[in-house]
Amino acid sequence: MEFSYLNPTQIEFGQGKISSISSLIPKDNKVLFIYGGGSIKRNGVYNQVINSLDGYTYFEFSGVEPNPTKETLDKAIKLAKNEDIDFILAVGGGSVIDGAKYVAHSYYYEGDGWDILEGKYISEKALPIGAVVTLAATGSESNTGSVITKAQTKEKRFFRSVHSFPKFAVMDPSVLKSLDDRQIKNGLVDAFVHTCEQYLTYKQGRIAQDNYAEGILRGLITLANSVDNRDDLWYANLLWLANQAFNGLIGAGVTQDWATHYIGHELTGLYGIDHARTLAIIQPNLFRVLKEHKAGKLLQMGENVFRIDTTDPDIIINKIEELYKSLDIDLKISDYTDDKEVKEKVIPLLIKHGFSKLGENQIVDTNIVEKVLDKSM
Repeated sequence: MEFSYLNPTQIEFGQGKISSISSLIPKDNKVLFIYGGGSIKRNGVYNQVINSLDGYTYFEFSGVEPNPTKETLDKAIKLAKNEDIDFILAVGGGSVIDGAKYVAHSYYYEGDGWDILEGKYISEKALPIGAVVTLAATGSESNTGSVITKAQTKEKRFFRSVHSFPKFAVMDPSVLKSLDDRQIKNGLVDAFVHTCEQYLTYKQGRIAQDNYAEGILRGLITLANSVDNRDDLWYANLLWLANQAFNGLIGAGVTQDWATHYIGHELTGLYGIDHARTLAIIQPNLFRVLKEHKAGKLLQMGENVFRIDTTDPDIIINKIEELYKSLDIDLKISDYTDDKEVKEKVIPLLIKHGFSKLGENQIVDTNIVEKVLDKSM
């Protein structure tokens, strides 16, 4: 168990914390305020942010999509360079924060920012970022990852860098009250699968990481079971659990999976399916194909998370799937697209992106992906 762990993001958690922005960004910084659509104007977040930026020189960039595209973000890069921006303030969910990371890294690069996603350019610095979280799901507000889509080619790619850590993250749970059921339920699934990707591999003897992951999973199940009776504390717990699921702590020194995510990314890129829903479609079927390899941790999850005493991993896989069904998630690719050539499109993209072998033990090859997709259709 060897690892380096760093998480320098300052968390400001609680109602009314958006006002703290004015003490977190240097007063002489020129700020690029990045956000998505009009939701932050409807729920009052926009006005709170503007009030906090009083006295700053700032520029606004809106229109970042739920799956942020290179094409949109390249416009933000141009604006940032033209105005000599010093700091990026991302206000939104994981997509906006991911997009801000792309802009921050591309700022000091004269080439095409997509080179970062393809590994052709490794940035040595990036603009500093602050985040105001309006959606609980990805944990992007205090991790190094970013997922960007290239609309032209329908590719969805991932990059991470130590320079991507936001300087601060403002997390006001009351903001989540304006989200619709679909967004809330997607967030629950996203956080659940993030945890599973680091936990459901094989027994590694990482006692702290296992116990913490199991606690997060039990917490998310509790919230899923009470999703129709949400109060202030419910939202606060979701916001914090989603952050803890993917801030690096439960994955420290742990061999991880992430095959579900890489397959899911291709489905989102091709068909625009919600990220969380691609995860819910793929994950149970991946476990079914790999149940002999994952049996040890599946049964451990059954005992410590679902409180089920069984020797049959299928029972645990079914419990995971039942959880997603209880959140009204459609679990077939055919629920989202009529395309009959999903395999013929997904598998070549995985190969192109260097993911011909996936999973914690690198046994998820194209044959296994084909079997998983067959079960998922």
